[in-house]
Amino acid sequence: ALDRESKAMPPTARGDHTASARALVTVGTTSFDDLVHAVCTEDVIRALKRKGYDGLHVQIGRGSAPSSVDKLRALARALSFSLEIYDYIDDFDAFLRASKLVISHAGAGSVFETLRHGERAPFLLVVVNERLMDNHQRELAEELADRGCLRWCVPSKVLAEICALGADGTYQRRTYERGTCRLSEHLDELLF
Repeated sequence: ALDRESKAMPPTARGDHTASARALVTVGTTSFDDLVHAVCTEDVIRALKRKGYDGLHVQIGRGSAPSSVDKLRALARALSFSLEIYDYIDDFDAFLRASKLVISHAGAGSVFETLRHGERAPFLLVVVNERLMDNHQRELAEELADRGCLRWCVPSKVLAEICALGADGTYQRRTYERGTCRLSEHLDELLF
């Protein structure tokens, strides 16, 4: 059973992604059970293991862990694979630095927090919540995917996206280039 009182301790940061290959799933501070249940399956654990990953950290926010968590942990142990499930992660940046792949909800905060690491950023698979009305998440995911910074899908396609990763568990990508804010320059022109 899930110990909902346990604190998420950051894994050792690797920077160059060579010491271990962990995947991190985050739903941010909200709940996104469709994503949590899409990644907490035997098929996903086996697919990640085949791609060279040795662990999966799942942050579930206000959502619920799958009822099969004990069965999944037994499978993970048999595969020498680590499976950890947390409500929240205090030091999200430490988890990012120690992850090779981040599977994230499409919230702007989580997406840009991951991409701001530049060339050292984990590979990013953004999962759009189809249940949201006026879905700005899809627009954000599509735009950043068009720029080559990430891949995106809906919960039902998470396994297919993991299987589509290269043999080393990665994909071709471009580093996210932050824009330059010129608002102050425009305000100066208008005011002075």
